[in-house]
This record gives sequence, structure tokens and C-alpha cells, in this order.
Amino acid sequence: MNLDTVVIRDALDSDIPTIRAIYAHHVLHGLASFEEEAPDETEMRRRFHSYRDAGFPYLAAELGGDLVGYAYAGQYRPRPGYRYSAEDSVYVREGMAGKGIGRALLSALLTRCTEAGFRQMIAIIGDSANHGSIGLHKALGFERVGTIRSVGFKHGRWVDSVLMQRALGEGDSTLPPPR
Repeated sequence: MNLDTVVIRDALDSDIPTIRAIYAHHVLHGLASFEEEAPDETEMRRRFHSYRDAGFPYLAAELGGDLVGYAYAGQYRPRPGYRYSAEDSVYVREGMAGKGIGRALLSALLTRCTEAGFRQMIAIIGDSANHGSIGLHKALGFERVGTIRSVGFKHGRWVDSVLMQRALGEGDSTLPPPR
């Protein structure tokens, strides 16, 4: 696949039905999300607007005019001391993994979060065996900083969370501007 054909843009309200379908597949069949029931379109729209209204990037990937993935960032944790750290989420449509779509989305998300003044990006990856997501993050400069073993239970088995981290911009080498 020629990555020049993947278009990364801001997600739109009209993308929500497709975003929901992509996410529903991962909820119902995968371990990237620890949700067990796929949220309905109303809930996905609420989540989308909550991230966008808070000023976080929410991106969509198109290939040949079709939405094939999405990514967004959110506050890593709600306490004020975490205000310079964001957490990423990247989802690619079933059958499209390994084609560079996730890489294009995460690369754009890193750029947008750096421009917004964040200094650290955190990835919390469901399942130690999620080699695709772990490899994607590693390829874009994330380091594995820990594993929380057997923290989730889904599809009849215990599931780990893998924590990865990457500095953005000047990272912790300088003090950030007030926010």
C-alpha cells in the first residue's frame, strides 16, 4: 500500500457511525479495549465531543474515500499534575492492520499533541500479546515502561496492560509554560 493514499484528517461528527463500527469490532473480538459491550452511536458521539470540546485531537484515516481507522488523545489522568501528559488510542478497521494506517494516525497524533504543548505520550495497550500495537508504538519511539499483569478479564482469560511512554517536544528537559 502506498501511504500517500492514506489521508489523515480531523474526524467529523458524520464519521461517528463508522468509528463506532470499527471500535465495536475491537470491543467484541479483541483485547485492545477492556469494554465488553460495544457502546451505541449516541455514546460514541458523546465521547467524541468530550475529547474534541476539551481540545484534544481526534483524527480519521481515509483510504480511497473510506474511513479505515481513527485515533485520538485524551488526558492521561484527571488530576492537574498530569496536564502535560496525554494518552493515545488508535484503532484500525478489521482487515486493514499492518498496512501503515496505524502508523500514519499515530504519527499525526504525536505531531498534534506536541504542537498542543504536551510533553509525554502514554500508551496503555491491552494484552501483552498485542504485538502489532506494541511494535507500532516502539517504531515511533515509545519505550515499554511496565506491564500490569492480569489486570483485566475478558474473553474468558486474564489480560495484561502494557504501558509505553514517549517524550514529546522537549519532554522533561525543560519546564513547561504555565497551563
